[in-house]
Amino acid sequence: MSASTVSSAKQAGKKAMGEAKHAATNPWVERLERFGFLMRGLVYIVIGVLALQLAVGAGGGTESPTSAIALIGAGPLGQMLMVIVVVGLAGYGLWGFVRAIFDPLRRGTSQKGLMARAGFLASGLSYGLTIYPIVLTLLHKGSGGSGGSGLPAGLTDGPNGKWLVMAIGAIWLVAGGAQLLAAYRSRFTRDLKTSSMKADEIQAMTWLGRIGYAARGVVFVLVGVLTFQTVMPGGAQAAPSFDGALATLAHSASGEIVLGLVALGLIMFGAFSAACAKWNKISVGEPS
Repeated sequence: MSASTVSSAKQAGKKAMGEAKHAATNPWVERLERFGFLMRGLVYIVIGVLALQLAVGAGGGTESPTSAIALIGAGPLGQMLMVIVVVGLAGYGLWGFVRAIFDPLRRGTSQKGLMARAGFLASGLSYGLTIYPIVLTLLHKGSGGSGGSGLPAGLTDGPNGKWLVMAIGAIWLVAGGAQLLAAYRSRFTRDLKTSSMKADEIQAMTWLGRIGYAARGVVFVLVGVLTFQTVMPGGAQAAPSFDGALATLAHSASGEIVLGLVALGLIMFGAFSAACAKWNKISVGEPS
């Protein structure tokens, strides 16, 4: 390959990246991403409220994000609400890819920064997987009502199935640990436009985030543990999932109390996420 061909390819690549970055900073794309925060908040509030109702003996149940969306779609406005939520979560998934590729939050290219950006990429992918069965339902090509966000059936089959499951379990554990660390350090506040916030607003967001991230961390770690158990002799047979982790908490010692606390934490995470629609930094040039 000649030097001129290589140079032309590099220029084309830079031009394409520039156009993609320009598109990512389009005001309408930013509005979609902020709407995504709002819809993510709604989903977590629904999950938390249902789990809290179960904990206090007032009905309710345990839901995954996917089944919570399906439940929202079963309401009076049905399919229209489901479409709105899916569009919002698609916007939040897009925000994951934007953070990973264009680094508007300025994590940088250090080892730590690249790990953070890899996490953003994983977030974008996970929300894509969350809404995928709902999209199939809306297109009348599948069912989104199962709510399973766990492992596909038959994943453990084959010579490498066990190692794949263990890798997925490790990812859940790492993600859970990251959530708990975020709760402890409160570093999520660096992504907020604190210069535009009042002191009591910053304090409220800090505590909503800390408790919310802690609750999500507990659930994520438990999903990881349940994932490992599926490949252990005599371990769990059902595919682990978000709702499966909540059900496990419900059946643990002092289950009502533990589930109730986690449910409250998930509700607070939902409120935190919804408030991020206003306060989270999106554009590269936004003030802190």
